Amino acid sequence: MRQMVTIGVYGFDGESFLRRLRDADVRLLLDVRQRRGVRGPEYAWANSLRLQAALAQAGIAYEHHPELAPTTELRQLQYAEDDNQGVGKRSRRELAAEYTRRYTTEILDQADLTPIVSALESGGTAALLCVEAAPEACHRSLVADRLTKQKGVTIEHLYPS
Repeated sequence: MRQMVTIGVYGFDGESFLRRLRDADVRLLLDVRQRRGVRGPEYAWANSLRLQAALAQAGIAYEHHPELAPTTELRQLQYAEDDNQGVGKRSRRELAAEYTRRYTTEILDQADLTPIVSALESGGTAALLCVEAAPEACHRSLVADRLTKQKGVTIEHLYPS
C-alpha cells in the first residue's frame, strides 16, 4: 500500500520539524507552496534555501511542485474569507468553500499526480509540505484527498507535538 504524510510549518521549530520527519521515515519532501518563504524570525528555518540545506543534511530529498500551489488570486480569496471569519492564517481551521471549489477546478483537476505517486514507490515515505499546522486549513489536504480517492494512497497528517 502506498503511504504519504502531510506536514505544515506552523507550530514547529527547525529541530522538531526534522525530528518529526525522521520519526515518520520521510525520505522525500514535496513542497507545494507558491512562495517558499515564511514570515517571522521563528520560521526562518522554513525558507526554501535554509530548509533545503537542513533536509540535505538529514538525508531527505526535496522537490518543489509549484503546479500544486494555489495562485496569488486564490490565496487572496482565502485571506478575504479569513478576514470575514475574523481568523488569521495561522489560526484558520478550515478552507473557504469557494477557495476549495476553485483550487480543485483550476489547479488540482489540471495537475498530473502520477509523478508524486511514482515517487512513493522509491522507498521511504514522502511528505507534502505547506505552512498551516491544521491540514484541513490548507490546500495540501485537498491534494492528499485526491491522492487517496484517485490513486489509493494512504495519508497520515503530522502535527507538532
